[in-house]
Amino acid sequence: MSLKGVVLAGGLGKRLYPLTKITNKHLLPVYNKPMIYYPIQTLVDAGIQDILIVTGGNHAGEFLRLLGNGAQFGLVHLNYTYQEGEGGIAQALGLARHFVGKDKVCVILGDNIIEKGIRDAVEEFRTEERGAKIMLKKVKDPERFGVAEFRDGKIVRIVEKPKQPKSDHVVTGIYMYDAGVFDIIRTLKPSRRGELEITDVNNEYLRRGMLSYSILKGWWTDSGTFDSLLYANNLVARLEGS
Repeated sequence: MSLKGVVLAGGLGKRLYPLTKITNKHLLPVYNKPMIYYPIQTLVDAGIQDILIVTGGNHAGEFLRLLGNGAQFGLVHLNYTYQEGEGGIAQALGLARHFVGKDKVCVILGDNIIEKGIRDAVEEFRTEERGAKIMLKKVKDPERFGVAEFRDGKIVRIVEKPKQPKSDHVVTGIYMYDAGVFDIIRTLKPSRRGELEITDVNNEYLRRGMLSYSILKGWWTDSGTFDSLLYANNLVARLEGS
């Protein structure tokens, strides 16, 4: 069974307005490359060659102009699909159902940038018969993210943006699932934000006893706000300069 890759690069990037008035957030520069280059490279470095880009908004065609078939990443072909509006991460992943088929999938948010690779975690997941794996990272501001709550070293619950986090380990924008994820997405109800939440997907795998985790090595950041975009630029600049 092969493992496919999905980069979620839809949404309207409202928190980065007016930068995103004329382009998609994931096409903005992070130091010397467009943001979308980083998650694609993360998948390629993990040995994943069959990749789908989920995009949306008014500038979706720019991804094709920029990326083509992914030759700059050593790829033979890149796949694309379009997300209408902003229905949440889980809804965007649901669009990959026909692309993934019966295979496993590694999903990465298009604004997530990491220092180290995920090859070890991906190889672990390849050997697992079924289930899901999430990547966790210890952060200073866990209340901004989905927070993993532990008991005896095991995750017992993931809480989205808690006011009083019970741990400082958060779920990064890197997820691995078996093909059963699409049946779970079909059962989801929109949250108060009107979106299908990926946290609900992860908690369902947890309820079934089918969720494992790995700790992400090196630094990690999203790039979805002015502050985090600046932070990402500075981190990558230091990394490229070292």
